[in-house]
Amino acid sequence: MPRKHLRRWLPQRETLERNALLRRCAPFLSHPNLWHLNRHSVAGGLAVGLACGMIPGPFQIAAAIPLAILFRVNLPVAVFGTLFSNPFTIVPLYLAAFAIGNLLTGAGHGPVSWPAAPVVDWSQPGASIAAWIGWMTTLGTPLAIGLVALAALLALAGYALARLGWRLHVLHALRQRRLRRMG
Repeated sequence: MPRKHLRRWLPQRETLERNALLRRCAPFLSHPNLWHLNRHSVAGGLAVGLACGMIPGPFQIAAAIPLAILFRVNLPVAVFGTLFSNPFTIVPLYLAAFAIGNLLTGAGHGPVSWPAAPVVDWSQPGASIAAWIGWMTTLGTPLAIGLVALAALLALAGYALARLGWRLHVLHALRQRRLRRMG
């Protein structure tokens, strides 16, 4: 990964330290790997971001920040890595997670069968909410196991691809430098 291109998009540590809200967190944000652009830190940050992207709701970034600090990987890359799951991609991701969970739990021996969604009756909102909660609990175990498995697969794939991409970029740059020297 070219550092010049990443530095253009990532916030600087000094910018965040000037923020009044983040000043209290400065001791936690002071580790150099949280901001350094090297293949280990960027690949780890991407892995954390991809894993946290499978967390439901708005808690993805809130989970990526402490995990990046805990594992000492690039914090902005971890936060950016969560953005792959959005309102357009979350349904296919959860369907894939449910299918993986079905496969891993052995719940379905054939095509994946998605339970029928309940009918919403707006005249009885309490009953409709209870029906939706009941429907979501029927998804329970296969979806939960599938989410964890898909998060792990995405994190491993992201880490490996980031390391491979970084390595290929370095080899290309070395080859170009060698060609310039030779004439």
